Amino acid sequence: MTPERLAAAAALLRRAGIDNPRREARWIAEFAGGNAELFTAIVARRAGREPLAFLLGRQDFRHLEVAVSPATLIPRADSETLIAAALATLPNRSAVRRILDLGTGTGCLLLAALGEYPEAFGVGIDLVPAAAELAAGNAAACGFAGRAAFLCGNWAAALAGCFDLVLCNPPYVESAAIDGLMPEVARFEPRSALDGGADGLAAYRALLPEVLRLLASAGAAVFELGIGQAEAFAALALEAGFAPPVLHADPAGIARAAVLKSPRG
Repeated sequence: MTPERLAAAAALLRRAGIDNPRREARWIAEFAGGNAELFTAIVARRAGREPLAFLLGRQDFRHLEVAVSPATLIPRADSETLIAAALATLPNRSAVRRILDLGTGTGCLLLAALGEYPEAFGVGIDLVPAAAELAAGNAAACGFAGRAAFLCGNWAAALAGCFDLVLCNPPYVESAAIDGLMPEVARFEPRSALDGGADGLAAYRALLPEVLRLLASAGAAVFELGIGQAEAFAALALEAGFAPPVLHADPAGIARAAVLKSPRG
């Protein structure tokens, strides 16, 4: 791609309010591979605030690259805090044998956890068939096809048995706040993966009793939290029968991961 075309694309992205427009223009050029028509088309869509990850079809997460689609949330670096929290809580990597990922989306959390716990088998659940299918494809591409299964279901309703580690990044945005999010999120990411009800806590209320039922006696559950939700989540966890959660901050210092241990441990 010529320097002039790159500069023009970066200028267009800057006017559209895109952060780091020059970097994004270079990434799009690399993806287009010298195809000027494709480059121009993708830049135009990005200027319309369509997420770059959807346009390129992929996103990095921890040490993985996963495919993404409008059926799922785009993996975010903040969510890597859940894997760090799991490792801090369950440091014996050979002792974790069964992992559950509720609302798996791309499967990024489950696949990252399988990479850290080499003896584990994982189950990912998503209500959206296209998301479960995408996650299964990501498992195969990342070399975990034989260690993971992906199912469609309403959270853990159809599951039995015990899991050593439960991961969950549920919808936690207040319904009324979704339209005020950045355009990439509000207009393009699936609302069902964002909408946490009137107070943002509906999914936690539904999930905590189910997680309590499924968690092994020495196991741990790690939930992602929205900004400012730690206190409310702790109250819900206590009501469900858990001890107070241990909180882990993301790189911005926000309480992002809440770890719950089984009261039977």
